[in-house]
Amino acid sequence: MARGFAILLLLQFLGEMISAGLNLPIPGNVIGMGLLLLALNLKLVRTQWVEDAVELLLSHLALFFVPAGVGVMVYFDLIAAEWFPITVSTVLSTFVVMAVTGWVAKLLEKQGAAHDA
Repeated sequence: MARGFAILLLLQFLGEMISAGLNLPIPGNVIGMGLLLLALNLKLVRTQWVEDAVELLLSHLALFFVPAGVGVMVYFDLIAAEWFPITVSTVLSTFVVMAVTGWVAKLLEKQGAAHDA
């Protein structure tokens, strides 16, 4: 499990360094996840190496939302004043994400069927 955490932290650190070094508007942890995906696809990192660490983190996932919830409460007055645009954008973006996800799933299903044939 220590090796898994070391790999995850190293990739997050590299993502943070890339984001800061290149002055990118993408958060370093997102770049780190992309690096993890790349490392897994290139077989530089084996799934078994990070599996225990990932399962531990996922089992406590709800705890990671506590700081975000507290941050929301800090801006409660602003949210109360702007509740309508926030609600509309949340609902619309949810439907856009569902539509794009369905479209991508359909596209991948067609590619998978063509690849199997």
